[in-house]
Amino acid sequence: MIKQGSLVAVLLALAACGGSSKPTLSLPPQTPALSNGEPTLRVADAALLGGAPAMALEVADGILSKNPNDVLAHLRKGDALYQLKRYDEAEASFTTALKISPNNTTALLGIGRIRLAQDPAVAAKLFSDVLAKDRANAVALNDLGIARDLLGQHPAAQTSYRAALALKPDMLAARVNLGVSLAVSGHEKEALEVLRPLAGSQDMSPRVRQDLAATLALAGEDSAARQLLSKDLDPAEVSEAMVGLERLSQRPF
Repeated sequence: MIKQGSLVAVLLALAACGGSSKPTLSLPPQTPALSNGEPTLRVADAALLGGAPAMALEVADGILSKNPNDVLAHLRKGDALYQLKRYDEAEASFTTALKISPNNTTALLGIGRIRLAQDPAVAAKLFSDVLAKDRANAVALNDLGIARDLLGQHPAAQTSYRAALALKPDMLAARVNLGVSLAVSGHEKEALEVLRPLAGSQDMSPRVRQDLAATLALAGEDSAARQLLSKDLDPAEVSEAMVGLERLSQRPF
């Protein structure tokens, strides 16, 4: 559950913003789970996807104890530490990967996501650096959109999300982020057009429900917003969220 005074803190820090449980890289399908009896990065990937970052960290550390220059192991360690909210250590792991592999865009993305909340301008520069190396990186475009939203650059953010969706039309994170960005910048009707189709999904996540609820509230549909929020929050949290959204709706963008 989200235990904050409002949903504002999470509106623009969606699926692509760090908290994602998906590993930064995927391994070839033939990669074995064990090598000489020791777990490989495939085990770490499975642990990250399964919400067991401590196990992923243990596997990555085991690999690094034998090969300190294994870039993929440093990246998985960064992912695991990020999930564990050990952000300084995560950034150190991504930085080490970048020292070994200076053009590693995955490491840049990892550092950028860590910097988002504290310094979105720096994060935006890092995501732009990734795009300078790889124009078709939809993840970087989505993350750049988040940074721009946090900087109040909503039209530019929406351009980034749309560019990500042009590359990957099924990219849920970019679609949700686009809807929320439209909502907080005063385009509630467009936002609902983007987000409403997601509401019918049977596997709709709490995050998407909360983002749609936020959009409904910003569009003045408080009753519908409360109903959606109540699926994941207790009554007190729903009230707190609605107060925060009311304040958000009064901000000039």
